Amino acid sequence: MTFSQGQKVEIFQSSGDESWETYMEEFIGMHGVITDPDANKNDPDDLVEVSLDEKGTFRFPQDCLKIIS
Repeated sequence: MTFSQGQKVEIFQSSGDESWETYMEEFIGMHGVITDPDANKNDPDDLVEVSLDEKGTFRFPQDCLKIIS
């Protein structure tokens, strides 16, 4: 899945990516907007920058995100 700037996403699961940090568990279920999308599909080095509602902006691995409408 390729993400685009401005898309609404949900952090819907923990990631299997090595860049997933334990503190990110608290963000599961939260919604946000993509502010800096990935450049390459399924590239673990390309983290997606997401601005979470009332929490700030974070970079997440792609496998923990899903697009919502």
